[in-house]
Amino acid sequence: MAKELRCADLMPGCNFVAQGKDENEVMQKAGEHAKRDHGMSSIPSDVERKARGAIRDRAAPARLDRR
Repeated sequence: MAKELRCADLMPGCNFVAQGKDENEVMQKAGEHAKRDHGMSSIPSDVERKARGAIRDRAAPARLDRR
């Protein structure tokens, strides 16, 4: 199942969502976002721990029943 991290869970007010096939892909995208949009030159270990803890299974899109 795909994974996602909502930056707002860590940084209120930020609408960025990192999605990927697994936790590592999500963390790579989140790290790039943190550097680019939050000015973090590196990700402190406590922030990385919190981010990994906030990763969730991505909800499947709702399907419409077309009859």
